Amino acid sequence: MIFELSEETLLLQSTVREFAQAEIAPVAEELDRNKSFPYELVSAMGELGWMGIPFPEEVGGAGGTTLQYAVAVEELARVDSSVAITMCAHTSLGVQPIHLFGSDEQRRRYLPDLCAGRRLGAFGLTEPGAGSDAGNTVTSATLQDGDWLINGTKQFITNAGTSISGHVTITARTGQNEVSNIIVENGTPGYEPGPPYRKMGWNASDTRPLAFSDCRVPEENLLGPRGNGFKQFLRVLDIGRIGVAAMGVGLAQGALDHSIAYAKERQAFGRSISSFQAIQIKLAEMATEIEAARLLVYKAAWLKDEQRDFSLTAAQAKLKTGRLAVRCADEAVQIHGGYGYIEEYPVARFYRDAKILTIGEGTDEIQQMVIARSLTA
Repeated sequence: MIFELSEETLLLQSTVREFAQAEIAPVAEELDRNKSFPYELVSAMGELGWMGIPFPEEVGGAGGTTLQYAVAVEELARVDSSVAITMCAHTSLGVQPIHLFGSDEQRRRYLPDLCAGRRLGAFGLTEPGAGSDAGNTVTSATLQDGDWLINGTKQFITNAGTSISGHVTITARTGQNEVSNIIVENGTPGYEPGPPYRKMGWNASDTRPLAFSDCRVPEENLLGPRGNGFKQFLRVLDIGRIGVAAMGVGLAQGALDHSIAYAKERQAFGRSISSFQAIQIKLAEMATEIEAARLLVYKAAWLKDEQRDFSLTAAQAKLKTGRLAVRCADEAVQIHGGYGYIEEYPVARFYRDAKILTIGEGTDEIQQMVIARSLTA
């Protein structure tokens, strides 16, 4: 068992860390406050090859590994979750489905721009009545004169409404007991991204509902075999959990970073509060739990890279890191005291950003179901 990252992965880690500190940290609070999408940062990450890390070079990707992707996501979330989820949702949900299930023509058409960050991809699964119960999809797609005629709504969709959004892959009922995935390009008549949500956190990311009203797309926009949609999105979600779990580790580590720095600086009763046992215990618990969670995330990524079954470990990592992010953000605010409740301090943003990690990409309860089924199968 080797726990050291390769030289190539360490270089990527340090490069993303430096970028996050130099380019993201100075503007994160302003982006969050103004709810501004980070176009310039996404463009820069695209030029650096980070918007397509785990995809082959022949389709425009960086030719990296899932582990390298997880390390990069972690470093971004260590500074700002909005930027991290933009890359994470794009990679895991926007690009992966086409890479995994697309035809050669679909890969040639979409992947180069997606991997370069010139276009953002999105995945439309959740509906008003179909979140955790994803099989309850009611959006319909009827084959008519060589086109799919799509009607329905999606909600909580990331990356679908920016000026560089290229497409959304949606789940739709193409038969009575049949769910398929279909690519819908932005600008298609009948497809309308709604206004962005007013959210608790992830304010600089793009999240909105989508509406389809007699939206026509060519028959060849079907992704993979007709009726395979359910199997496809379960596979995509398994992979996506690694990225979201990496975000949880990153946010938790960022909360710890700020807590240590503040505890060393803050004086009370004539000495640094970092010398008080109550604070030391908090920091020690956070650091220990973060290290354990990080190893779980890296194991899930490694298993995928080794082409071994990673579904259980990914679910465990997602469950562990989401809860840990919430706890660490809470402790960070507590360590900061009143200042932790003030938006000038990053831990206030971390606190708001953390909770969605126990909900998005499959709730904690869904992860528990996945884990339990694996244990009792």
